[in-house]
This record gives sequence, structure tokens and C-alpha cells, in this order.
Amino acid sequence: MSETTHTHSPRDTQVKVVVPDEHTMISLLGSGDELLRALERAFDSDIHVRGHEFTISGTPEETAVVVRLVEELIELVKSGTHVTPDTIERMVHMLGSPGTERPAEVLTTNILSNRGRTIRPKTVNQKRYVDTIDRHTVVFGIGPAGTGKTYLAMAKAVRALQDKEINRIILTRPAVEAGERLGFLPGSLYDKIDPYLRPLYDALHDMLDPDSIPKLMAAGTIEVAPLAYMRGRAQPVHTNVLTPEGFRPIGDLEVGDLVVGSNGEPTPVLGVYPQGEKAVYRITTQDGASTLCSEDHLWSVRTRDDTRRGKPHRVLTAKEIRESGLRCAHYRKYELPLLSQPMEFPERDLPMDPYALGLLLGDGCLTGSTTPSFSTEDPELAEALEGLVPGIRVSWKQGPDYVINRETQPGDVITIANPVTAVMRDLDLCGTTSATKFVPDAYLYNSAEVRLAVLQGLLDSDGGPVSQNGRACRIQYGTASPMLSSAVRFLTQSLGGVAYARTRAAKDRKPGLARGREVFHRHDTHLLDLRLPEGVAPFRLRRKIEKYQASGGGRPMRFIDSIEPAGTEECVCIQVAAEDSLYVTEDFLLTHNTLNDSFIILDEAQNTSPEQMKMFLTRLGFGSKIVVTGDVTQVDLPGGQTSGLRTIENILSDIDDIAFCRLTSDDVVRHKLVGKIVDAYGRYDAAQDASQRRRRDSGGGRSRGGSARSGSADTPEEPGTGGAGPEERAD
Repeated sequence: MSETTHTHSPRDTQVKVVVPDEHTMISLLGSGDELLRALERAFDSDIHVRGHEFTISGTPEETAVVVRLVEELIELVKSGTHVTPDTIERMVHMLGSPGTERPAEVLTTNILSNRGRTIRPKTVNQKRYVDTIDRHTVVFGIGPAGTGKTYLAMAKAVRALQDKEINRIILTRPAVEAGERLGFLPGSLYDKIDPYLRPLYDALHDMLDPDSIPKLMAAGTIEVAPLAYMRGRAQPVHTNVLTPEGFRPIGDLEVGDLVVGSNGEPTPVLGVYPQGEKAVYRITTQDGASTLCSEDHLWSVRTRDDTRRGKPHRVLTAKEIRESGLRCAHYRKYELPLLSQPMEFPERDLPMDPYALGLLLGDGCLTGSTTPSFSTEDPELAEALEGLVPGIRVSWKQGPDYVINRETQPGDVITIANPVTAVMRDLDLCGTTSATKFVPDAYLYNSAEVRLAVLQGLLDSDGGPVSQNGRACRIQYGTASPMLSSAVRFLTQSLGGVAYARTRAAKDRKPGLARGREVFHRHDTHLLDLRLPEGVAPFRLRRKIEKYQASGGGRPMRFIDSIEPAGTEECVCIQVAAEDSLYVTEDFLLTHNTLNDSFIILDEAQNTSPEQMKMFLTRLGFGSKIVVTGDVTQVDLPGGQTSGLRTIENILSDIDDIAFCRLTSDDVVRHKLVGKIVDAYGRYDAAQDASQRRRRDSGGGRSRGGSARSGSADTPEEPGTGGAGPEERAD
């Protein structure tokens, strides 16, 4: 509470501020009255203390400032904030700066608390920076060293992780500060890059329990890596990626092309980033699916514990998965996601019903030299075939054999082809045998309904449910044709299922019996064990449906079985627009290539090239936040290369949800000399620029003398991104 007394002269204006209690007064005075002396040094007014009262005498303007400062100090002390002489200096600066922020509000904003230490902004600009991070998805913090740009951003990231707003923190910086090539530095790869990342590790140890950091990093919850390794998430250029038209090499894709996402629907490619030669690994799952990728390629996985607790998939690199171990006790550790919905290819016209084609591929005789026939022990299938193919009559011959005749009409000539033979000829299936049959592409790359109907026809004829006590019912399919086996696997995986393949060799197999005589196997048998997702019916034949439904089909699952080195390959990285950032690669494996639900910090961003900056920003995934920090007066890029941070504001300034925050020497929170050094260099740079402009204006040409700023002296400063000029320092 304050009380004002006016005298005849404005210099004699006197104000009294009553402090509520003795404990607060002791805290306001400080040890040895150091805070009182700091107050007296900051103002010309007379400041006296008696009992629980401050008495301030001076001009009305300054007296009002002192009174407000004392009242703000009282609020700080009441909140439990430790006040130092430096705190008073910062509060004096805040009260003299434009803006509506109260010093007590700024200095009591808690970002993160750890082991009794609380991280708070110390200046108005830092408070605005922290608030901007809360409100925007992408924030650029630009300013001199020591202003807390990266430290505050990391505190916000750790707080977001603790509050479960994100599930991953990624800290990165370009490894070019010292100008050395990593290959010539001593030690292992991690020894080489550790000096560049040490400031980030040190900040983490300030904010988290040191014992928890290795565990979080091992689990992939926190990743600290040079910027170059952010690009390493790649696949070889020949790796197939699924598109609406079928599989295409990833190296042939361009921005705007469509690939297939985890929901089976097309999603556009947003970015294509060539990676050069990289070491690659082959990831293989327990059902035999496999693909190649770099060690830093991202995979969406979950463990048995994640599934039991209802946790979402986590995103780990192939290296993290491999180093953490692929097995836990007797079971595989990491489960991969499957298609959440059947893949949707464009519909295509068909010459024959797909279920009928499946039946004929399974149990039909399609030599073309004789009347087509069909063999089955289930008359239900013969009736279904006759009802689905117009113009035919399926007649029982003997045993399991049926003949497929053309249904004649009065006036027909004998040269009219059998409808089945005509269609088989059009599909190039005429003349195929049990070992050479295949599913035409028009049926493979068609709608989900068509693909399921083909699969049902094949399984009703040559497949069946296999039930075991206490276990879900699996589906088994066998064929002598490797092409049919591959097609059934494709159909199953495209519908969201899994297929386990094995082969029974014909050699040395016990012969079968036909009418009492031995029949030797002429071809290997390709067997598949299938699992389809709930809601996808694998059969139409009544007896098979009933057996399958009695035991239930279980849940298809796909686990990582091995990750093995596979040499080096020319690689490329793509980014897709899918909400979960997943796309379908070989064997319908779902792989991940952007950073979802992550807090990503790029430090020392002035040492990125424009291309690197674009690559980094376009890796943003859904539910993520990016903070980019840097000082454009300390560019260390070689050969005068343009900094990506210098040009970025002109490119992105008009995009919503992207914000730029500027910190100045007034926001330096290190030693007081740091702020003075920053100002001195700013004045020197301004003088050098003015001198060069005078030389150019006088016709002397470009100065041979370089500027004190690092980087190319010939590179023009972008508006508001260069060294601090007189107007900027005044702010």
C-alpha cells in the first residue's frame, strides 16, 4: 500500500509504501541490504526504510516508477521468487520499456521445475518468446548468444513431454561450427559428433533427472542428432512403394505423385530428398515380408506392453529398434501396424465375375484343347459357378468332375466359342496348368470387393479353415503354382492381413493315391497360412464359413524378426501428406517418414543452407511443434554460402501459424559483459557497413576490407535479419 505526500516543489514529492510483514521486508532488503543498495543505485530519488515502510522522495515521474517497482518486488517475494540485484536491474529495464507486461508476471511464469529449481523467463522478450511457442506450431527465435533461445525452447519441450502433449523430443544442430570435417576428427562416430551436441546434452541434464536421460534416449523418446542425420531416413531408389496404379520404385516418385497410406487411400508426396550412397539394412518380419532402409529410417512400432495398456504406436529408427533388442524372452518385441482398411485401387471392367475366376483358377481345367471342366466335392460351388457366368451350363459327369458346356440357343452355329474358353483366352489363361496359373492384373489391381471375391474363390476351391484347440482358426491355402501363391499373398496383404509362406518339395515326398494307384508329385507345393482382419470373410462355401466362424479368425499381427546389414545403396527420402505419415512399401509394410507428435528444436540454424532449412521444415508431422533458433551475425558456413536463416523470414512471413521472435542484447542472461560485447560488435558492424556504403557512393567500388560478421561480406542482409543497427538497439 502506498501513500503520497505533495510539497511545494516537485522535487519534494514523497511517497510511502507499506510492506505487509517483517518477513517480506527482510526479503526486500536482501542480505546486507544489497537489494536496497541496488534500488538506490538505479534511481536518483532518495529511498529510506523505517520499520515496515519504504519512503521515496524525488520527482513525480521517477517516484511513480520506484513505487511501482517496490510493489512488483513485494509480489515477487510473496510468490516465493528469489530476488537478486540482477533481478532489480531487469525489472527497472522492463518498467522503462514499452509494453503492458508486469515484471512480477514475467518473472513468476514457471516453465519447468526440476530438483527444486524452476526455469522462468527473465525478460519481457523471453516471456513473449515462450508465449509465442505456446500459440504457434513453428517459431523462429533469432538473437545473439546468451539470450536463452535454445534453453527456453528445450524447457518447453520437456514440459510438453511431461504433460503428454507430445511423445518425442528431437534436438538437432548442424555440425559445422568448428569448420572441421567429421571424418578427420578422432574417435568413433559418436565421439566425433559429441562436441557439437554437448550444449544440448548439458541443457537436458539441467531439466531432467540424469539417470532418466539414457533410458529416454534408448527408448527413442529423446533424440539428439546432427542435422545431417535428420535426412538419413531413406530407402534405396529401387525400393518399391505402392501407388494407386501399383508398385513403383521410390526413386521414380516426384512431388505431387500419389502413394498409398495406412488407410488404403491415396496420399500425395510432399517432398523428395535424394540422400546419396548410404548404408542400408534389410528389415524382415516374422511372416517373411522384408524391405531395405537406412539405419535412421523411421518405423511406427509398439510392444506387447503398449498394446495391453492401450498406448499408441511409438516412432523409432531402425538403429534404435536393432540396438534395443528384437526379442523379449521368448517372443518378438516390436509389432508393426497393418492396413487399417483394405487398399483401394481404381475399379476396372472385368470379363468374368471375380469369384467365378477364383473357382476356375483353383479347380478348373483350362487347357483350351478340350471342353472346360471343374472338379469339386461341393455341388454348392458348381451351382455358384453356373449362376455367375452367363451362357454356360455346369453338368455333373462322375465323381467330383463337372463339365462346363456352352448353353445353346436355337439358331446358334457350332463355331461359337465356349464363354469360359473365350474369357480364358482373352486373359491369357487358356492353356495354363496347375503349376502355371496366375491371377491377371485386372483382378489384382482392382477394388477391394473384386480382390476379396477372387480370394474367396481360390480359398473355397483350394483352401480351408484350420482350427486348433484353444486357438483362433487360421486359413491354409495350397497350390502348385508359385504365381498363384504370390497372388494370394498379395490379395491377403492388400486386405489388411498377413500370409506365412512355406514350400513342400516334390522330391522324396510320399506319393498320393488315386483310385488305389500311387500318384507321384510332379511340382512343389506352395503353402500359405493366412490371417485376415475382423470383418473380412475369407469363404463363401457354407461348411467352411461355419467352421471358420466357430473358432474365430483371430487378429493378424506382424512383428519385426530381424534387421541385418545389406551393403550400401543410392537412397532417397520422401515425405507424404498422410495424417499418420505412413506409406506402403514392399510386401505391404507400413513405414514412417516424418515426425509426428514431436517437439523438434533446430539450434544454430544460421549454419544451415537454404536447402537444409527447407528439408528440415518439411519434416514436420501432425501434432508436432518446431522451434528454430539461431544468430545471423555468427554464420560459419564455408565459402560464403548463404545461410538458410537469413532468407527464411522473407519466404514464410505471410504464413499463418509461423512466428518470428527477436531477442536482443537486453535479453542476454549470461554475464553482463556478454550483452556489452554484443552491442559493441553491433556498433562495429554498423560502422563498417556505413564505411562501405560511403566508398561505393564515392565510386571507390567494393571495399577490400571484410566485415566483422562471419559469413560472406557480399551477401546482402535481409530486412530485420542482419546485425543490430542503431534503430534495432534502441528497441
